Amino acid sequence: MKKIISTEQAPKAIGPYSQAVKTGDFIIVSGQLPINPADGMIPEDIKGQTRQSLSNIRAILQSEGLDMSAVVRVGVFLDNMDDFAAMNEVYAEFFKEDCPARAAVEVAKLPKNALVEIEAMAYMG
Repeated sequence: MKKIISTEQAPKAIGPYSQAVKTGDFIIVSGQLPINPADGMIPEDIKGQTRQSLSNIRAILQSEGLDMSAVVRVGVFLDNMDDFAAMNEVYAEFFKEDCPARAAVEVAKLPKNALVEIEAMAYMG
């Protein structure tokens, strides 16, 4: 059984996918581009983009009564691995202790020419 999750507090999907899907005790959040849901704008620098992507994830989780402490796995896709330290600095603002498992990889290109896209999985148990 699955439930599709959607909130106006995060950007709408830009393709045939859901913002997130709840299945069992897990919520799987699709990759979040750094799009501000209020105005559709993307911040220019990696720190702003990381903050926006993680804020989008937080908004999706909050729509289901969760916070970032429920996140058990994160995938970070970077346009340029040279941005890793700056991304990590902002990432640490959202995950202070009991951090989730994570992978961070450099990719050839991201939609909308974003510098970062972040996906997450949260546990509701």
